[in-house]
Amino acid sequence: MDALSEVLRVLHFNSAIFFKARFTAPWCLASPQAEAVAAQVDAGSQRLLFYHYFADGSCTVQLDGLPPLHVQAGDIILFPHGDAHTMASTGVAEPGPMLDVQTLLRDRPDELRLGGGGAPTRIVCGYLSCDPILCRPVLAALPRVVTVSLRGDGTDWLERSFVYAVAEAAGSEPGGEGVLAKLSEVLVVETLRRYLCGMSAQQTGWIAGLRDRAVGRCLALMHEKPAHPWTLDGLAREAGTSRSVLAEKFTHFVGQSPMQYLARWRMAVASNLLRRSASSLMQIALEVGYETDAAFSRAFKREFGVPPAAWRRTHAGAAGLSR
Repeated sequence: MDALSEVLRVLHFNSAIFFKARFTAPWCLASPQAEAVAAQVDAGSQRLLFYHYFADGSCTVQLDGLPPLHVQAGDIILFPHGDAHTMASTGVAEPGPMLDVQTLLRDRPDELRLGGGGAPTRIVCGYLSCDPILCRPVLAALPRVVTVSLRGDGTDWLERSFVYAVAEAAGSEPGGEGVLAKLSEVLVVETLRRYLCGMSAQQTGWIAGLRDRAVGRCLALMHEKPAHPWTLDGLAREAGTSRSVLAEKFTHFVGQSPMQYLARWRMAVASNLLRRSASSLMQIALEVGYETDAAFSRAFKREFGVPPAAWRRTHAGAAGLSR
């Protein structure tokens, strides 16, 4: 299995908010930063990603410190770090109203409408939540905004998936939250796959490393079997390269050695287990590659500053994204 699939397998998109919007020119709408939205929807410690799919029309997207982005029908725009942003029809410069997600959740309109009645732009908007520690390798490697295009490639299934997500979010059928969580993962995976394909050969980072055969294989192995007693020799052998080449390439792309990365990933997995399970410290230690709970506790404290038992008391049962 590839590293991207392995990471996304454990990201745990707990839930999602999807809604449809139809804006007619002239229009402008501001979206607050992730922290403000998280407070509105009681997301607890969860990390929020903003996600828009443009089904029709076009608009200009503005983030502080970045040049304006022009997006049009068939584009997906992802804000991995939850940046505040403004979307507006062409030529509109005045600030628009601030999006109130809490009101959307309360009123659940079939479609959010705004504007002066001119040319329409249809958007499907999503707010996804994930564990901030588990998703760190992926999100830290992404810029403030990611844009990919689906125009002309026959992937109308993606828009249908978004529309289905909106309908599912508005309903109360059993299992709806599970469907949304899985669909959220599909949408993020598709965006990241397309972003990966469009990266230049000079780019570095976790995602860029997936394109290198040895580094990608090494990442996949560590994510698939974090408890395995990996060594640099063993990883290099499995990746079909020498330990020196693997160490050099891995550090070039990921910014740390394979063993440093493995140690941090084990602690990320452990933090998730502490938060979501009732397993003993010894059980969790074994699941992340430590033979004693004492050794595990020392490693965990080095990473998070507190012992695992104290961390669990603070973080267990942290809220996910409300719908």
